[in-house]
Amino acid sequence: MAAAEKKKKDVKEDAEDENEKEGEGQPEKKGSKLKLIIILVVVVALLGGGGAAAYFILFKAKSQTADKKQEAKPQVAVFLPMDPFIVNLIDNEGERYLKVVMQLELSDQLMLEEVKKINPKIRDAILELLAAKTYKEMIDPLGKQKLRDEITMRSNLIINSPKGKVVKVYFTEFVIQ
Repeated sequence: MAAAEKKKKDVKEDAEDENEKEGEGQPEKKGSKLKLIIILVVVVALLGGGGAAAYFILFKAKSQTADKKQEAKPQVAVFLPMDPFIVNLIDNEGERYLKVVMQLELSDQLMLEEVKKINPKIRDAILELLAAKTYKEMIDPLGKQKLRDEITMRSNLIINSPKGKVVKVYFTEFVIQ
């Protein structure tokens, strides 16, 4: 009997062990399914976020560069060549002459025709300015830069247009004798 009881007891313990394993097996399946679902959701969210970020970076960058290309038309410099200016410089030591050939850089193409119409006024103002200069002022590099600035300022006062202005003055010849 002891052997039969032992057998029954062993069978009971085996059945309990199997029940425990089955009981543990079900939560393991539910836990592993839950983990799998969480991992899949995280992976899908990361892929979706990465795809959205790539879309915005690539297409926004392309559209912004396309907009910049449309907006940023190459600035073509517009120059108005002036006839040569020959004036007497103020000098106590003798007669000094200044010959200047220059070009005015205009802000846009539309200004070219407008400035050509008032060119005699601009030439007159520049001649007055040059005739008032001394030899010492014109020899000095800072004096030449100051002259450029003064010509630009006087030209813009004469033009007085909201459409554009003289941007810079370029000396193509500058001879003092």
